[in-house]
Amino acid sequence: MTAAVAVNLSVSSLTDNDFQIFGVPEQYEQSLPELDTKWKALQREAHPDKFAAQGATAQRLAMQWSVRINEAYQRLKDPLKRAAYLCELRGAPINAENNTAMPATFLMQQIEWREAADDATSYEQIETLLAEVSALKQKLLAQCGRSLDKENASDAASSLVRSLMFIEKFESELEDRL
Repeated sequence: MTAAVAVNLSVSSLTDNDFQIFGVPEQYEQSLPELDTKWKALQREAHPDKFAAQGATAQRLAMQWSVRINEAYQRLKDPLKRAAYLCELRGAPINAENNTAMPATFLMQQIEWREAADDATSYEQIETLLAEVSALKQKLLAQCGRSLDKENASDAASSLVRSLMFIEKFESELEDRL
């Protein structure tokens, strides 16, 4: 195992951020194959069975590590969760439950999409709407990545993440209809 993926099974390391745990740069742009490889290596190293001979305390700590590694992996591999996490780390919390303010143009787009979804009577109409929603989602994710990695504009990225959360929910609803 390489030093880059070695897990230091200590309580203090449990508080490291996700990027530190995975030994990857603290940025939006990530290599998913690299994250997958590191996740597997970290899980192998922290597996509680490896610590059976060291007693219950060591196994409990290994279990905590395993859970922490999985939580970090789930955030890092998902572009929207990763963006939200970076915003939080950089002092621009999402506060989606308290901050639902959106630009008027975005709200109008949401209304139009909802009406189109309600009026859709065929598979093709829903599929077309889903393609439109997915395209905007990809565009906003790219814009969010630029805001975080190139422009150091966490507040702008935070606003984009809130919009993307609405879009992802609507996209999921459309996929369920299909």
